[in-house]
Amino acid sequence: MTRTSPLALIAPCLSPALAFAQADREVAANMVTRAANVCPGHSAERTTPTVKKVPVGALRVMIDRGLVMCPDRRLDASAPAVFYGRVGVFAWNPEAADAAAVIVSKIDEMTRKDDYPVQTLVWDAKGNALSQQTLPAFEARPGAAVLYKLR
Repeated sequence: MTRTSPLALIAPCLSPALAFAQADREVAANMVTRAANVCPGHSAERTTPTVKKVPVGALRVMIDRGLVMCPDRRLDASAPAVFYGRVGVFAWNPEAADAAAVIVSKIDEMTRKDDYPVQTLVWDAKGNALSQQTLPAFEARPGAAVLYKLR
């Protein structure tokens, strides 16, 4: 009778989990790459930490729908989180307190419902919806194409 190492018995069970974890990292990396291609305010230091806070399932939905996450320091601290519905861009001021948490929460909420209105939605630092706000227009990087899929 030959003895089999306990590690050899567990290894086949671990490999699918490791492959799935790698795919999750790739999903986040894809969203950061999309931001780098589309967002004028992108930098890895501003974008990556917030992207990593978004649930992977929500990131998968966003990538499938062509939605983008863009840091935007032009957004006012009183209205630091925005969804530009016409172009499918979630933007937040990375320097405003709680803006990242608000945008992560709103992304999770909207991707679960699969509901993306065409109008612009604005939230304060506590996640409350705001109206009658003056915002800077979203402008993609020159030459970038935002491929938002309306359904």
